[in-house]
Amino acid sequence: MKTLIIDDERLARNELRRLLENFPKIQIIGEAANADEALPMIEELEPELLFLDIQMPGKNGFELLQSIEGKTPEVIFTTAYDEYAIKAFEFNALDYLLKPVELARLSEAIHRVEEEQHVPEASGMSGGISSKILGENDQVFVKDGEKCWFVKLGKVRLFESMGNYVRLYFDDQKPLVLKSLNALEDRLNPATFFRANRKHIINLQWIEKIEPWFSGGLLVTLRGGDKIEISRRQAIRFKDLLSL
Repeated sequence: MKTLIIDDERLARNELRRLLENFPKIQIIGEAANADEALPMIEELEPELLFLDIQMPGKNGFELLQSIEGKTPEVIFTTAYDEYAIKAFEFNALDYLLKPVELARLSEAIHRVEEEQHVPEASGMSGGISSKILGENDQVFVKDGEKCWFVKLGKVRLFESMGNYVRLYFDDQKPLVLKSLNALEDRLNPATFFRANRKHIINLQWIEKIEPWFSGGLLVTLRGGDKIEISRRQAIRFKDLLSL
């Protein structure tokens, strides 16, 4: 699993790299001391996993994640402070390790990474065989509390990340499923469903209007009135995908 270590303390990076030698499935492809170094590396190297410090000069770890355009890697936070734990999980963090990182605790975190890789589709929303790519004609079972739906994916106009959950928008319903937006994106047919930004996937067939937006982005209006911003980088992909 391609992994990037982001921490402003060189000794902390070295120690984590040493501990990670115990896990052959983790391939460290680079290190960064701050967000400004990390962002171009994330875009170029496309890591699958980040070990991310929170307090760093310039942008902190949370601000770094908010700056990533397109698909965000899985994240394990490493920090000397425990007061950020709740906020960390609002960012879909797989785990939260307190420094100094202990090997046994790191092993638990790596195990979570492996579980996420192997069974991201196992809960919340199911379309049958777990590896199957889902298109507009597939029907999925959705359960939110006591309510259940068996809905055709073509009717879902929007998926919205809500912490560790994803909200589905169809008809006048907005159920939540326990799943990350990244895991869901891996299941959806990219010819129909497009990752507009860090928080949203849109159904291309529900687009009613497209307008230029700030910083080279686009503003899309879906049938039903939902307005979703397509980030600058995703706008380039969007135009490539839909141009003649």
